[in-house]
Formats: sequence, C-alpha cells, structure tokens
Amino acid sequence: MTDFTFGKRRVSQQGPAYVIAEIGNNHQGDMDTALKMIKVAAAMGADAVKLQKRDNRALFTRAMYNKPYDNPNSYGATYGEHRDYLEFNLEQYRQLRQCADENDVEFFATPFDFPSVDFLEEVGVPGYKIASGDLTNIPMIEYIARLGKPMFVSTGASSLKEIRMAYDAMKKYTDDFCLLHCTAGYPTEYQDLNLKGISTLKEEFPGVVIGYSGHDYGILAPSVAYMLGASVVEKHFTLNRAWKGTDHKFSLEPTGMHKMVRDLRRVDVSLGDGVKEVKDFEAGARNKMAKSLFAARPLKAGAVLSYDDIAIKSPGEGLPPYRLEDLIGRTLIADVMEDTPFSFDFIQIDTVKSNAS
Repeated sequence: MTDFTFGKRRVSQQGPAYVIAEIGNNHQGDMDTALKMIKVAAAMGADAVKLQKRDNRALFTRAMYNKPYDNPNSYGATYGEHRDYLEFNLEQYRQLRQCADENDVEFFATPFDFPSVDFLEEVGVPGYKIASGDLTNIPMIEYIARLGKPMFVSTGASSLKEIRMAYDAMKKYTDDFCLLHCTAGYPTEYQDLNLKGISTLKEEFPGVVIGYSGHDYGILAPSVAYMLGASVVEKHFTLNRAWKGTDHKFSLEPTGMHKMVRDLRRVDVSLGDGVKEVKDFEAGARNKMAKSLFAARPLKAGAVLSYDDIAIKSPGEGLPPYRLEDLIGRTLIADVMEDTPFSFDFIQIDTVKSNAS
C-alpha cells in the first residue's frame, strides 16, 4: 500500500515527509542522555525516534563477541563488552517509550536478532526497522512481518534481486512496509548517494511507500530525496558530533535536525498546486515592474499613431507591450498628454490601419 498507519500518524507516499530521528547508540549507554535526545528530537519536529536493540550473545559468534576492541570509540575491552555497555534493559526501554509518548513522538527500534524482536514486543513498539545487513535475513523478516506491524526496511549494500526477495517475504503477511533507499557508507560521500535509486525503487515497487535512510553529511540530501519521491526520511541524530562513538560524525545535531525538518516542510508548501496564474500577492509587483504602452510625446486628436508616438515604459498600468501593433495606424479621438498610458478609449476603433495593404 502507498500509505499506512504508524502509531498515531499516517505514513503516505503522497507526503508530507515522515521524519525518523535515528538515535541508534548515540546515547552512549546513558539513560539520561537517551531521554534528553528523545525530548529534543521531538521538539525539533521529528515524527519518530529510533534506537537499536541487540542481544549480543545471540547475535555474535563467540569469537566476535570476545574479540579485543581497543580503539577511541570503545566502551569495553572486547567487542561484546562494548556492545553490552550500549544496551538498555526492559524497564529502561519502557521508560524511553513513555518519554516518547509524553512528547508526542513515536518510539521504536531496529532489532538485530530474534530475541531482540521478542524484547521489543514486550516493550510494545508500534513497528520495526530492518537494517540493511538483515535485508537477506528472510527468516527474521518473515518473523517480524507475521506480527502485522509496519516495517521500515533499509536497502543499503544490496541488489534489486535481494530487495525483491525481501519484498516478496513481507508481502506474504503484510502490505504495511516502506523500502528505504540507503547506501552503506558510514559516512556516505555525496558522490556515492545514488539518489536516483529512489526512482528505481518507485518504478520497481509501485504500490509501496519509498523512503530514504541517509548517512550523509548535512541536510541537503533529504530534501532532494523527498523531491525524488522518498516520503520517509531517516537521519542519525546526536546532541554533539564531537562525542565518543562512530555515528556522531555523520549525525545531525539539534539545529541541523530542526533545519532539515523545516526544509522538508517548506518543500510541501512551495510545490503549490501547479496552476500558472497571477496570484493576488503578485499584483503589486506585476504593476510596478511590468511595462505598458505610453504616449511618447503630447499627441493631438486626429493624429494617426506611429511607432514614434508610443513608448514602452513602467509601470504596467496600461496596455501591455504585446498590444503595440493594435495601436499603430489608429486615429486618436482625443488629445493625449505625454506619459499617459494608452487605452482603446483614445482611438477610433473602425479606423483602417495606415500600414494595411
């Protein structure tokens, strides 16, 4: 379907843009920070906030979980310890959801494994995000689709054949999902965004809501993506890009999130209805800047008008310049002062033009 309900709001291919602030792990494992990020994202105009949920013991092999993780962004001696540090428990997730409810913003998360799906069901999220890395994880996609809740599915680092496979898996159980054009670069440079992929998804999946999940710098790409047909926009969000963590550098700070939402809303307003006509507010400028036909010098009744008798000047309060030929060769029936705007009331209508052959 080209629209579906997600929590309290409608997500529609016809817009307006549905904005997801991807908090991810930018909260740094701190509950107070996570709560503040939800409140700020809501105040900046986001429609939804999203975290990431992992059951790290279930997700990683023993070797990967125990792999040393010694770098400036690490929160533990091993990769597993690092990931565990960034997780919240069930009670904390319920507090986070309550905070989102109180600030009129939807709260959900990306599950990276089956136990995390079950965990989020206990939290009571209204829907799910599928990360690009799980696009080919058809068993988990079907596991979530059977729940009957809306799904947002990223398509980074994937082929059209793989996207079709995920589409077919979801369609067996639900129509309420969105395919997000995405490029799996962290960050993604502008020359690698391939935003025309949005048009490709629209053509290949005409009955589906199409969106954009960006890891780009700045706020330009979301507006371009929206103009190309991405009615859902997901962008990473942080309170400070200088904080410790891998995602902060390509995340939007509050001012950036506000400006992105502002620009997306301006796109809706600025598109208008497509009708070309003179608007009421344009009348003053049109009159001031446009040109009219004026008497180039004092003219006497009985004069036959020539090009030398007529000047094209501003303001545009008389006959428009394209009526010039309608005056040439006509006879005046009254005196006309210099700089008087011409009117057909000044001429003899049945006069035969002097240049007629």
